[in-house]
Amino acid sequence: MRLFSRKPKPFALDPLLGDPDALALRTALTGRDWPAARRILEAAAADPDRRGFLMSAAADTPGLQEWIGQAVDAEPESTLALLVQGCHAVYWAWEARGAATANLTSQEQFHLFSRRSKIAEDCLDEVVERTPGDPTAWAYLVTLARARQLGREETERRFAEAVAAAPHQRGAHNSMLQYLCGKWGGSDEEMFAFARKSFAAAPDGSPLGELVADAHIEKWLSDDEATDAYFAGSEVLDELRSAADRSIFHPSFQLTPATAGAPNSFAFVFALAEDRSYGSRTFALLGEMVTEDPWYYAPGTPGEAFTRLKGYVA
Repeated sequence: MRLFSRKPKPFALDPLLGDPDALALRTALTGRDWPAARRILEAAAADPDRRGFLMSAAADTPGLQEWIGQAVDAEPESTLALLVQGCHAVYWAWEARGAATANLTSQEQFHLFSRRSKIAEDCLDEVVERTPGDPTAWAYLVTLARARQLGREETERRFAEAVAAAPHQRGAHNSMLQYLCGKWGGSDEEMFAFARKSFAAAPDGSPLGELVADAHIEKWLSDDEATDAYFAGSEVLDELRSAADRSIFHPSFQLTPATAGAPNSFAFVFALAEDRSYGSRTFALLGEMVTEDPWYYAPGTPGEAFTRLKGYVA
């Protein structure tokens, strides 16, 4: 057997994308060192996307609910610990719910999901009551509106508050796009209209170009008859290339752990389209900042899917 015919080793994903602050934050929270965690989060307060990325690292820390309430009580004049508690409770709720479809989810799981979601809602409602312009809290409240099926009017109200606080933040836009997907009661027309309008309103080099790629991924996932060739269709591929040109390939785009979702989405669609021109450029830009989303939509682990699809355009 020739050496190059061996199966390539799957890429080892780092959920913190090699970010030293995210690692320090996770370490501090795991060690229940709130002052150290607070300093890291406070330093990112001026950048909504950066703060959102670090908050995801905080929110995905196991065992946080066991003690974060003590930090909330110890700093009644601040909403930061309360924000962390609420964001973590969103992740905590989905952990209870699991990834299975509703018919395969037990009543006990639904009950625990509801109880934890209520904790998240109460925390985040208090944050925005005391600090109305907190973009991270509003972004997570958009996610909760979808999870708790609070209806179109309330979801749109929360999204409006989020973009009023930070017009182009990724978290709120990504959550709203999911809400508008057919699987959550929206439609392809609404989803694509939102993605295109939001990206058109964003500045050149914005990572919100990923909304266009993600909308096409959702369309592909929802159509049982769609094949990978969907992405190679002339109209679809032209739109994806145009979005990438004004987003990740624009000179103003800055690849950071907070913006890495955009090139990951584009790499995924260009690989499935077997577009060597744009695909090879996207993988080169991406480097090792590989996120689980959207690679978990392909067979195998995200690391296996990334490695295999990269081979399509290498």
